[in-house]
Amino acid sequence: MMSTHIEAKPGEIAETVLMPGDPLRAKFIAETYFENPVRYNTVRNAFGYTGTYHGQRVSVQASGMGIPSISIYATELMRDYGVQNLIRVGTAGAVSQDVHVRDIVIGQAASTDSGIIQSTFGAGIYYAPIADYNLLSAAVSTAQEKQLKFHVGNVFAEDRFYNDEIDNEKLADYGIMAVEMEMAALYMLAAKYKRHALGILTISDHILTGEATTAQERQTGFGQMIELALDSVLQTL
Repeated sequence: MMSTHIEAKPGEIAETVLMPGDPLRAKFIAETYFENPVRYNTVRNAFGYTGTYHGQRVSVQASGMGIPSISIYATELMRDYGVQNLIRVGTAGAVSQDVHVRDIVIGQAASTDSGIIQSTFGAGIYYAPIADYNLLSAAVSTAQEKQLKFHVGNVFAEDRFYNDEIDNEKLADYGIMAVEMEMAALYMLAAKYKRHALGILTISDHILTGEATTAQERQTGFGQMIELALDSVLQTL
């Protein structure tokens, strides 16, 4: 059986899936970090691959950009393919003065301005999407062992990339470290299906200071993030 947006056959997707937004990043992860990667999805060019990492079976599935897009892929991975562990790996813009480009942010929680919370719970309930503790703990200990420059805390999953109305300074004042576009939906859906989710982000630019990285620097930081995600999840398998 195939799902609506993923053409994999039963058993072709591992129980642990990395989820970058960009399909070409999914291809890069599979070809760079997996042993014997096999592509299982080309629908809408949202590439998905399964291989092994240090002998453990793992997959990578592109999620597209934004909460509506990742909601489709996360739902189908969990509901239709039995995926147990989902780790978002992507880039983000920092808003905290303590977070700099090339740093890694591990999302303990994900605030949002998306309507996904209200449309799920109704008015008056402000659900707080949070990471799976075991994955979070494993990522923190692995990052410490690797001596990476990382932060753990609240991120903001915004509904619009171009949002001139948002008050990023106020977000920073309330402890938001970085802004991205997917994590709140991933955490909420993992809770719905009683699965395990974590988001690990590389800071590509600083929204308030204008600090930015080159493409090459982003590639290096991206590699550290992928290895952190893969090595962390090995601890929990």
